[in-house]
Amino acid sequence: MAMAAILLLFLTLFSNSKADQDFDIRQHLSTVTRYGAVKDIVDSSFSSSDIPDACTPLHLNLVARHGTRSPTKKRMRELEKLASHIRELVKEANYNNVSLQKVPAWLQQWESPWKGKLKGGQLDRKGEEELYQLGIRVRERFPDIFNEEYHPDVYPIRTTHDYRKNHELAVNKMKEPILVEITSALVKRYEFKFTIHDISSLWFLSKQESSLLDITDQACSLFSPTEVALLEWMDDLEVFILKGYGNALNYRIGVPLLKDVVQSMDQAIKAKEDNHAPGSYEKARLRFAHAETVVPFSCLLGLFLEGSDFERIQKEEPLNLPPKPPQNRKWRGSIVAPFAGNNMLVLYSCPANFSSKYAVQVIHNEHPIPIPS
Repeated sequence: MAMAAILLLFLTLFSNSKADQDFDIRQHLSTVTRYGAVKDIVDSSFSSSDIPDACTPLHLNLVARHGTRSPTKKRMRELEKLASHIRELVKEANYNNVSLQKVPAWLQQWESPWKGKLKGGQLDRKGEEELYQLGIRVRERFPDIFNEEYHPDVYPIRTTHDYRKNHELAVNKMKEPILVEITSALVKRYEFKFTIHDISSLWFLSKQESSLLDITDQACSLFSPTEVALLEWMDDLEVFILKGYGNALNYRIGVPLLKDVVQSMDQAIKAKEDNHAPGSYEKARLRFAHAETVVPFSCLLGLFLEGSDFERIQKEEPLNLPPKPPQNRKWRGSIVAPFAGNNMLVLYSCPANFSSKYAVQVIHNEHPIPIPS
């Protein structure tokens, strides 16, 4: 029995160690996740919404989020405050002869990479490349649609301004227990007087370092994979409540956009049936927006629902919160709306002998995905 217990313990430790080694924090940054880190992650429970080969693409609607961008000026100031507080804690520890042996050397001397920057929230070069490469792949995937020289009447491009809701008190209260738990763990681990605000800012720094600077061995390394999973879930809850299924008002926001999509399809069908000449009608409508637009639109389409939740959103009821780790969940900000995350609705024309003359395929992050009906 003793040998069996030792063997079981060894296997458990080995399994946990292997899981930690395979853990890639770049895939767990909620909506601050870079597109390339997650674009090929597909829920195995989804069945592809394939369209018969005999059908040909007629029109495409794209709703895409902006690419990777730098922190806003407000968040830059937050990081400078973090650096200042860390310096104060280090100075206090040295004055009181408290050992800093467990505190990473980089943190003791850390300065914000965005210190002194005058502009914030700008699209980063990585973000530009994400959108450029997305455009290349979409054009290659749908050559029948993108077979003409660019003209704004054939391929109109639309953008939306950012709008933000005030953070709701309920969301902040929901985050607090997670931050308290993780703050306590890091205070013990590093024997350093971190505050809840420090941990919140260090988690934000982790996301920025990983996405923008390709640094994963500084702020990211402060947290264990289990702690990252909790912090990711905390961020996902915020997106769920403020932009997603947590409030019926959120997906009502997407209704005008969906009407515009349907209208563009109706116009494309009319142009085909009236035999309009090439170059005289719209073939794709390309929209670039913020998560505040992309997430409600995804919800209106019924993506990433659990079980029979579609019936509840039809009644405009808020849904239950995504389950806490280690339980599995479909709602992940890193998949729903990473930087450059996108939805495409492609209208197809099918042969006369098919049950329907037209079909629509929904593609999320370049993967066909079924929608509830």
